[in-house]
Amino acid sequence: MSLTVLQEAKPPFIPEGAQAMTIVIEYPPGDPGTPPHRHPGPAFGYVLEGEMVFELEGEPPRIVRAGEAFWEPGGDVIHYQDGNNRDDVPVRFTVTMLCEPGKPMVDLVTEDELSAKGWSRK
Repeated sequence: MSLTVLQEAKPPFIPEGAQAMTIVIEYPPGDPGTPPHRHPGPAFGYVLEGEMVFELEGEPPRIVRAGEAFWEPGGDVIHYQDGNNRDDVPVRFTVTMLCEPGKPMVDLVTEDELSAKGWSRK
């Protein structure tokens, strides 16, 4: 048996009555990904293929490559970018989210809020 720890994180909170949801997302080459959004609870992910541009509020953008893990705290933190960093291959990643019952797993951020924070997608 072989066991490799990819990441360890202590989420700031877990929503009351949280339900876990695991999904696989695939973006074609050059796809910018989901518009800026929030998740109601923490999310933990792993890139299966390709490269993802990953940007959370308060952090610089970074590239997460196949075989690397990422996480985000959820709640009020904006997830600005999760798009494909490559224009020649797809990106495919899995995410496990702790969702709050009755709330959508993704809450898109309004343009007004983005403007107020001084952020714009490049």
